[in-house]
Amino acid sequence: MFGRRKKKGAAEDAAGEAEQVVDSVDTEADEEVGHERVRLEPEPRPDGPWDGSEVRDPAEGRVDLGGLFVPGVDGMELRVEVAGDAIVAATVVLGDSAVQLQAFAAPKREGIWGEVREEIATGITQQGGIVDEVEGPLGWELRAQVPVQLPDGTGGFQVVRFVGVDGPRWFLRGVISGQGAVQPQAAGLLEQIFRDTVVVRGEGPMAPRDPIVLKLPNDAQMVPEGVQQDEGQSRFAGGMGQLQRGPEITEVR
Repeated sequence: MFGRRKKKGAAEDAAGEAEQVVDSVDTEADEEVGHERVRLEPEPRPDGPWDGSEVRDPAEGRVDLGGLFVPGVDGMELRVEVAGDAIVAATVVLGDSAVQLQAFAAPKREGIWGEVREEIATGITQQGGIVDEVEGPLGWELRAQVPVQLPDGTGGFQVVRFVGVDGPRWFLRGVISGQGAVQPQAAGLLEQIFRDTVVVRGEGPMAPRDPIVLKLPNDAQMVPEGVQQDEGQSRFAGGMGQLQRGPEITEVR
């Protein structure tokens, strides 16, 4: 199943609050103290995620979103994330867990995940959240408790996992939420979806960190947010139910 939600409405729920935490990262402080980051070449990816040139048929067993080919598994719901008129992210929902996928352009010979992790961690801790950097099944990741405003106006925390992999001229970010973040051992299938995703950056020039724009599948059927359909039918829906979408990664210039 597919779902579509506009980023404009996200600010009204806890997910929007989480996005604001990461959007508020202030990298100027690092510059003032002379902090210099070292960017390394991307690590090998023997288990994925894959570049489009590394897969014979990216569409085999995957949903074609243009810039991303997302593996399809039984029982999953796929929702897309809209910024203006462009689709820039996809969220796979499986039961009470979800992983949001977003691909960005990156320098040809430099990985950016280490730098992005630092920026995310700084933004969350400055807002009163808690972040642990650990080496997980997908490599180095952040396990965070992000402060959010709950629908009733009270404060709370959202548990999320930030994962990322550098590829050739692209970076794939995943935000795991729900039980897959609270109990990482329950996220095996979501992690496999992340690993088996194919990124198609394209050959055109792109500035580092520009999102790789996606498209709707050719057979997708649009249903406005809030409209209910019979069980078993594909639908586009806005909210994540009991799940809360993880923070976006936003470049701070």
